[in-house]
Amino acid sequence: MAFPSNPILLVDDEEDFLLSAELTLSSNGIGNVETCSDSREVNERLRNRKYSLIALDINMPNVSGLAILETIVANYPEIPVVMITAINDIDSAVRCIKQGAFDYVVKPIDETKLVSTVRRGLELTEIRSENEMLKQLLLSGNIEKPEAFSAIVTRSSSLQMIFRYIEAIAKTSLPVLITGETGTGKELFAQAVHKASGRTGELVSVNVAGVDDDFFSDTLFGHRKGAFTGADEERKGLIEKAGHGTLFLDEIGDLSTASQVKLLRLLQDGSYYPIGSDVAKSSDARMVVATHRDIRAMQSSDSFRQDLYYRLKSHHVAIPPLRERKEDLPFLIDYFIAKAAEALKKKRPTPPKELYTLLNNYDFPGNVRELEGMIFDAVSLHKGGVLSLESIRAKISEHIQDRASPNGLNSKSVENDPASVELVNFPGRFPTLKEAEEALINEALKRAEGNQTIAAELLGISRRALNNRLRRTDDGKP
Repeated sequence: MAFPSNPILLVDDEEDFLLSAELTLSSNGIGNVETCSDSREVNERLRNRKYSLIALDINMPNVSGLAILETIVANYPEIPVVMITAINDIDSAVRCIKQGAFDYVVKPIDETKLVSTVRRGLELTEIRSENEMLKQLLLSGNIEKPEAFSAIVTRSSSLQMIFRYIEAIAKTSLPVLITGETGTGKELFAQAVHKASGRTGELVSVNVAGVDDDFFSDTLFGHRKGAFTGADEERKGLIEKAGHGTLFLDEIGDLSTASQVKLLRLLQDGSYYPIGSDVAKSSDARMVVATHRDIRAMQSSDSFRQDLYYRLKSHHVAIPPLRERKEDLPFLIDYFIAKAAEALKKKRPTPPKELYTLLNNYDFPGNVRELEGMIFDAVSLHKGGVLSLESIRAKISEHIQDRASPNGLNSKSVENDPASVELVNFPGRFPTLKEAEEALINEALKRAEGNQTIAAELLGISRRALNNRLRRTDDGKP
């Protein structure tokens, strides 16, 4: 896969400079480069193809860089232009910036400056392209590659919008940060990003939680033979294995500070050094990272680098928890029942209607993964006929008891629990105990769709106790 997808055009009347600049960019992973030594050809080239970026010498015979810049700004404003100038002509370069150029570099060219300037220009191109595509997708409401998202079972409008966003950003080379609570399926979304990108390489995944810096460097970058004791042969890192594909780093919030520095260098320069080597290798693998932690808040404690956070957050996919998309429950339940029956080689059981009502009133702290575990457990215990809810009820009751018990979750953990909500709110007159009880019972019955067994479980009392309270209320007794 050529990077960038549309070429960069270098325009300068000095052939030696063009060759040197092309080699510099190519050795840093930017290989799709065209050169032009005759400025009179530029307009024709612009009419015939799209360019990701154009680098122009200011002073050229025939047509000056200033004249070409004026044409590009007027007719091709989406293309970033980098001006090339001599050290004694900085004023002209500044004037070009005011007229619409993206940036400038000074001859003799510093290779690092050239590469970093071009990369920033390419990022601007990608962001503009992403915004345009996202606008078109949001207006059309259609997903162009539904097969990329086939592993994610959903009818949720919020996830459909995320799918359209992923399609808009998939073809760019910028990193993607995926956040969400444990169990929301972050790896499935990373796979969707890779599939939608159309990249020719494979998706390589690695969990970096608890990985020390030495292991991280060896795993990602590889090593040369003899680099350290035990390095009996050369080893290629996962970044090289990813090639023209995608590297997925899970639990990025647990990455050590030393490893964060190395990851930042890789993202900035597109190059890395295998352990024991003084020759840099380039990479054009797409970087996708995921975490359940709040890495934005971690910056205040210096446990996560701010510059790395903003680099990773070029594109951000925030997955909503299952409790915020309960409309997916019927589809997920049916999917997991079928999947469990096939895996366990059992006849698919019939789910009782109460199953949907029962689970619709549960907050799922473990999200989709917890739901899958519940269903698999119930199907594994299934003997025949209608699916028993006994094991599912037991798990829900255990969770409720843990939250209510003083020996279970402490007050601080409940407060920080994303599933916790403000349970009681009295904006007006303070209710009597009788009124509060009646309101709780009515709300429980409403949520349970009239099912008294489920309503009793929501209230944390027995079915018999609920019946007694309902009978007492019907008789008009306090």
